[in-house]
Parts: sequence; C-alpha cells; structure tokens
Amino acid sequence: MKQILLALLLITPAFASSDKKIDTNPADYAVNVHVQSSRLVDVCGGPQCAWGLHLWVTIDGKKYELSEDKTRTDVLRVGDYKAKISLDEHDRAYEYQRMIEFRLPDGWTRKFVVIGESE
Repeated sequence: MKQILLALLLITPAFASSDKKIDTNPADYAVNVHVQSSRLVDVCGGPQCAWGLHLWVTIDGKKYELSEDKTRTDVLRVGDYKAKISLDEHDRAYEYQRMIEFRLPDGWTRKFVVIGESE
C-alpha cells in the first residue's frame, strides 16, 4: 500500500504541471501578424470528423493561410498578434515549409502551419 501511495505522490506533480501555462519571453515573439479571418473547417481523418482552425493572416505585407493541427471548437478573434517563426525549411528556392508560433495575450502559445500563400 505504501508503494502505491508513493507512486501516486510522485506522479501527481506531473499531472498538475501539465495544465500550466509555459512561461515565454515576449521579446522572442517579434513577428507582427494580423489575423484577417478565422474559421473552423471540417477535418475528416479516419472514421471521425472534427473541426480545425484556419486563419487568413498578413505578415510583412504577404497573405498566408494557416492551419492548426488540433481539434478546436472556438475561433481566434481577428486582430494583431505577436509571433515567431519556429520552423522555416526550404530545400528548393520555389517551395518552403513554415510553422508560426503565436503568443496570445494571456501568454499561452499556439502553433500554426502555413498551408497557403497569396499576393
């Protein structure tokens, strides 16, 4: 019985900390992103469908479509956000793969993948 109690006491902090916000340095999020449009889209994978968040944003005068790789039931409000580019790979000059991490006003972060670009 003591071993089970000890195991539970050791595991409890891991569960408690998984819900906490990760402290981020606001200075790391220097990219200005303007969210023009935000909507939930049907994402069907396997036998179930879910909602995924798609954003249409402007970054440095260029328009991008972003997608989040999580199931959501809420939309992000339009407006200005701070972000950083957490992944930027380009093997060829004519294509790239980019991930943008938003820092939300309450300090939480969300990662979005660039899935489209337009002029």
